[in-house]
Amino acid sequence: METKPFHSGFVTIIGEPNVGKSTLLNAFVGTKLAIVSPKPQTTRHRILGVKNLPQAQLVFLDTPGIHQPRTELSRYMMQAVTEALESPEVVLYMTDVTREPQPDFDFLRRHLGARQVPVFWLLNKIDTMAAHEVLPLIASCDDAAFFAEVFPLSVHRGDNVPDLLERILEMLPEGPRYFPEDMPTDRDERFLIAELIREQVLYQAREEVPHAVAVVVEMMEERADGGVEIDACLYVERDSQKRILVGKQGQMIKTIGTRARQAIGRMLHCPAHLRLLVRVNKRWKQREAALRRLGFGDT
Repeated sequence: METKPFHSGFVTIIGEPNVGKSTLLNAFVGTKLAIVSPKPQTTRHRILGVKNLPQAQLVFLDTPGIHQPRTELSRYMMQAVTEALESPEVVLYMTDVTREPQPDFDFLRRHLGARQVPVFWLLNKIDTMAAHEVLPLIASCDDAAFFAEVFPLSVHRGDNVPDLLERILEMLPEGPRYFPEDMPTDRDERFLIAELIREQVLYQAREEVPHAVAVVVEMMEERADGGVEIDACLYVERDSQKRILVGKQGQMIKTIGTRARQAIGRMLHCPAHLRLLVRVNKRWKQREAALRRLGFGDT
């Protein structure tokens, strides 16, 4: 009996901050790999997620939001975006219809160059507008013909996400299985745990504090009772940020720890015992050496 050919390829998700890229990655792979929050610039690293199908493997790359870099950290983040555009089979450019989306064609042309990579324009959050408003929105884009496909969708509700996946599959060439079937991401548990802790910082702390926080898991050990012991340090840039993060009588850091511990336990499928410490590392976002020590040395 003739065997059907196997298809595989890399699919890069890009777009402005906070348009739903990480939510889409999680929807594709069926598990939470990338943290999400209402705050912009939640994603700082390139997050890889693997979708395995009987005759295909799709490797999705979630990326930080496209922005003008002003610090060493933001330059690292934009480097993660540009490196994810080096050799994908498909690019998904996502915008948010509630923000009058207009794709950055200069950015796309600059980083894709003359390569014939199919680019899909994803208009997310169409559940917030009437159906008859979608086509005029697409027509308002002067260069919509640049895209191989235009997909209105609602990642939150799942509208059109299966159709998008099917269309991406049609674009993938025959190729090998790049990752084992039991490997959903190339990130290790320490990275994912640190991100779950930072997610709670984003939800609990005030506007100016979360973007000054870096999280490092310093110790992780299995316990005799089947649980896991975790020590993590939250680095901030100023003493005032540390006071806010700790909170009155330690209430803020206690809330962050409790909610992060619950999320970590769900991910690891075992009890998590979490200890958090807050330290000041002045201007860490501006110093390349500090970034490397805090885990930003590799995109």
